[in-house]
Amino acid sequence: MATNTTTPNAAPLSGSTMRRRTLWGDAWRRLIDSTAGRLGLGISLFLIVLAIFVPIVMPYDPGRDRNLRLRLVEPSWAMTAEDRTDDELGLWSLPFGADELGRDLFIRVLHGAPISLSAGFAAVSISVLVGSLLGLLAGFIGGWVDTVAVWIMDILLAFPSILLAIVIVTILGPGLFNALLAVSIVEIPVFGRIARSTVLSIRSQEYITSARAVGVPGPRILFRHVLPNSLSPMLVQATLSIATAIINIAALGFLGLGAEPPTPEWGTMLESGRDYVGQGKWWYTTFPGLSIMLTVLGFNLLGDGLRDALDPRLQRSR
Repeated sequence: MATNTTTPNAAPLSGSTMRRRTLWGDAWRRLIDSTAGRLGLGISLFLIVLAIFVPIVMPYDPGRDRNLRLRLVEPSWAMTAEDRTDDELGLWSLPFGADELGRDLFIRVLHGAPISLSAGFAAVSISVLVGSLLGLLAGFIGGWVDTVAVWIMDILLAFPSILLAIVIVTILGPGLFNALLAVSIVEIPVFGRIARSTVLSIRSQEYITSARAVGVPGPRILFRHVLPNSLSPMLVQATLSIATAIINIAALGFLGLGAEPPTPEWGTMLESGRDYVGQGKWWYTTFPGLSIMLTVLGFNLLGDGLRDALDPRLQRSR
């Protein structure tokens, strides 16, 4: 008598089970599952959207923005009803107060976002391109190229980052572009070391040896097989470096070496308001400072979340 060998509990695999899982897909899920990752991603996306749309929705000319009648007026919500009436202000007319020229600090802080973010992104982009290329070539070619590249990176890393940036800006001259360029030079060895360490760890792998054995050109091996392996640590470091770049650019602006007035850059606004802090004008430096803190916090949290999401050791079955 024939017996039925069909397993009663067997069931065809569902479409979701058969769906191919990728490294980046798994990393995205881990990032979203992380509290720090979600918070950092939310803050960063909010600031990026703000930086994109504020100049479009609310055009601003800092050279013509002044109202001496409102000179150093405190935030309107902190004023008495009588004072608001005297100055013809509503409850939220000046939510961040006004500066020494009567300019609305809320408007200037909003327009400082695209300046600070674009400067940070540009500085990190230059650092990633130059530093990764330098590190890849040094690790892949080796010999005197590696020695010279390592010397250059060690010399740059021997100086405190902000001190080296100050020296570079002093040589080039003050200005936002020069400050951006100085910060990018400071960050180059960071990405160079990451790229070089990645090359050194995989250039002796069997698939690299096999590619060389079948005659694959060196540049193709470098950019097709070696470079993709350094993308994960580069991405994490780039996110963290954006926060560092924004701080350094703001610090240079505070020292008078960055963006020049009347540009509404957050560091420059801090420098303009420091003389009034002792006079009780707390709002002048508080809101630009909080903007810098929020931006740096967002990108640091996002970098921490990406680091955990892209770490292969944290992969787990779902």
